[in-house]
Amino acid sequence: MADDEHEGASVQEQLVEACRRNNTDLLTEVLAGRSEEAAAKLLNETVTVLGNHLYHEAASQGNYEIIDLLLDQPGFECDPISRRERDTPLHTAIRWSNSEPPAQQPFAQALIEMMLEAGSNPRIKNKAGLTATQLVDPRYPELRQIIEKHEYALLNAGDFVDSSAPNAKSKSAPKVPASSAPPLPPGAAPALPSGGAPPIPSYDDDDAEFSGSDEDERAEWERQRRK
Repeated sequence: MADDEHEGASVQEQLVEACRRNNTDLLTEVLAGRSEEAAAKLLNETVTVLGNHLYHEAASQGNYEIIDLLLDQPGFECDPISRRERDTPLHTAIRWSNSEPPAQQPFAQALIEMMLEAGSNPRIKNKAGLTATQLVDPRYPELRQIIEKHEYALLNAGDFVDSSAPNAKSKSAPKVPASSAPPLPPGAAPALPSGGAPPIPSYDDDDAEFSGSDEDERAEWERQRRK
């Protein structure tokens, strides 16, 4: 029955059909015997009359199994752009998710997270200037959080150093260059910065020359400060 249904259809038409109907067997059959380069070229360049790539067709139906299979193909492009809306497949999957009821959201979240982990870029804007995060229905904040997590990781890629790596460079305080001023003669006081106040001396208990009331200590402190 399946052979009769696809008899006479072009390779591209069979691929589109496989992606629309979540038919992993048909996709595998079409790709059988092709080199990795030829298969990748076929998958990436097949476009519908409306300008959608195979990935868009699969994402528009939320077809998890076929998307999983597509992402396993070497050289498969994760962010092709549709002709009309300039959407990535991630945009398309979110449009599908927005149309689904709340009960379907755990499945939608798993699908979209798989796409993100495979390399879909959540920072790409479509024709309307919207990123994937901005396209999420406000009813589904959990999905927004998943996308924002990957967006944050992408934004900060390379800013963190793995301390366990053998060549990792740790961040340390900058070194302050030594003063180039000549040494002071014995007994000379250092010059004060312009507009600066004299430093308040500190005393260790063992070297204290006085003891008594708080008033006595205050008087001695004032005497030392004036000195």
